[in-house]
Formats: sequence, structure tokens, C-alpha cells
Amino acid sequence: MAKTTKKTPVPTKAFQFKITLKQAPLPIWRRMIVTNNINFDDFHQNIQFFMGWDNCHLYHFCKGRNLFIVESIDTDGWGAGDEILASETYLSELFVKEKDKLLYEYDFGDGWLHEIVLEKILDLDTTKKYPIYVTGKGMCPPEDCGGVYGYAEILEALKDPKHEQYEEYCEWLGIESGDEWNPEEFDINDYQ
Repeated sequence: MAKTTKKTPVPTKAFQFKITLKQAPLPIWRRMIVTNNINFDDFHQNIQFFMGWDNCHLYHFCKGRNLFIVESIDTDGWGAGDEILASETYLSELFVKEKDKLLYEYDFGDGWLHEIVLEKILDLDTTKKYPIYVTGKGMCPPEDCGGVYGYAEILEALKDPKHEQYEEYCEWLGIESGDEWNPEEFDINDYQ
């Protein structure tokens, strides 16, 4: 990853975001508050933790059709538009007003697409430690399960202990056969 050459701006505001996993077979979203001066690579790390991903795949952020915020500049011309480094681009540069949004894709094979919406611009509270993980809904899908369609297949199989792949998925996910597994489960205390 390239070293940051820009000087990190001083935080002046806090941004409250809602991050929603698009096209998921059930609602999966997170709400967090971060300072407006973090770069997109740090933002990615926060999203990874709070969504429950393992951070073992590539990612990018997209704004419009021509701006891609990437981990590293692709040297073979893969990108379709302007590419800027996530480590050198700060939230305050692209989020300027409430309701601004962009897309975040994690794992290009599974294609986990998230919509990120700036819900509120808040006064910075110097007595608080950021990021603040506020709330969410739904369990994060497992890595490498085949994207939203693969995850939907897993959910369907886990509803029926007689399903031909029930035992296989239970073993893969570390669920004891016969135990209840709730994909809608979310506990904010896991992130405090």
C-alpha cells in the first residue's frame, strides 16, 4: 500500500453513517459515527470490523460512475475511471452534506456491495473516543460463501435439517447440528 503523502486534516466534525449490505436475503446494516478526518482505508477497516468481515479480500469505494477509491493504484489499466488512493483520500473530501452516499464493494469474487449514506453531520465531542458503533441489524454473512446468492442458499439449507447440505453448512459455520442459528441476530455489545 502506498504511503500517505497528504497531511491528515484536523477533525472538525463527526459523521454518522448507515452502511447497508445491498441485495442481502435479509436486512443487514450498521450505524457508526467516525470523525470526518479519517481516510478511506481507515474507514474500510472500521466497516470490516463492524460488519463482521475478516478483511481478507480487496475492496474499493465508488462515487458516481468515474471515481474509484482503491487500496492501491492498478497499473494494468483495469479501472474504468479516475482512481485515487484510499489512504490519501479523507471522508471530508467526498462527504460534504447529509444524505451524500457512495458504494463500497468488498471481495470482488463474492461482490458484497454496501451502500454508505451520511445520515448526520454532528459536532465533534472531544470527550468521546471514535469510532462509535451505534447499532445494526442482521448477522454478517460468512466469507467466501458465494455472495448474496450463496448466502441465500446457506440460509435455505439451515432451515431444514433434512437438506442435503445441512450438515456440511453446520460444520463449516461451526454450528452444532440441531442447534438454532439465527441470521437476524445482532448484538451491539460484541462491538463495545
